[in-house]
Amino acid sequence: MQVTTRLLVHALIRVDGTVDADELYRVAELFGMTEQQVRLCVKRLVGEGRFTHQGRGRKAVLHAGADTLRELAPELDFLRLAYRQDAGLEPWDGRWHLAAFAVPESARPARDALREQLLRLGGAPLQGGLYVCANAWEPYLLAAAAELGVPDSLTLCTTTDLRRGEISDPVELAAALWPRQEIAEGYRALSRIAEPRLARLTGTTALSPDELLVIAIELAAELTRVLEPDPLLPPELLPRPWPGAQARELFARCWTALREGEAGGTPPILFRTYAGASFPPAGRPA
Repeated sequence: MQVTTRLLVHALIRVDGTVDADELYRVAELFGMTEQQVRLCVKRLVGEGRFTHQGRGRKAVLHAGADTLRELAPELDFLRLAYRQDAGLEPWDGRWHLAAFAVPESARPARDALREQLLRLGGAPLQGGLYVCANAWEPYLLAAAAELGVPDSLTLCTTTDLRRGEISDPVELAAALWPRQEIAEGYRALSRIAEPRLARLTGTTALSPDELLVIAIELAAELTRVLEPDPLLPPELLPRPWPGAQARELFARCWTALREGEAGGTPPILFRTYAGASFPPAGRPA
């Protein structure tokens, strides 16, 4: 499992938007990162305008920019949806959500960005410029098109009658359009990482604040890795049992244990982020 220096910096952003350099260097050492790696990463992040820098060395404080904080927030919507699906609170209504776009070559950066947004939201390409999703993605797409300055390029519709070639059965369509096996393997990997950490968190040996923080970052990094390519298909379109639901339940149990062992002071924002997912009790709807 790999935790990048950039991800580490983001994970250590506190609820007041700051990163303490001393804590950053100390935790980086626990991940085997050198001071040079950390310094170069901080320099890049400041150069990109994602952070401002106050002070020097280990006494410095980083301040996350508004765009950086905003980018970290939306993922919580998708995590909440995943847990609501697992708890049976988001049954599929049988509707497919279609989106088509036609952005001229003169606005190619906007076209590429809109395509990336379609894929990030779990869309699968049906044919040139036409994408499908099983969840309601319209508010996110409309906001993205407006922000990119191409609101008139987007066409949206829904249907309960989708056919691709000879395939019309929803479960078969989902299997054909999305790499379910690869996504399942990613969640199995998350379970393999979460299980021993849950054993440590619920064991009789007390863990230090730094050890708790390392476990939290490892789990958050792995969950992010598997969530990014997951279209969050409704359970009705997935095989049972689904490894995603099992892995997320393990993650929720780990996070509950982490919250119980959390030290005082100003916690990293990721503790608040995942606490905000409102994990349902294991095995039954919230």
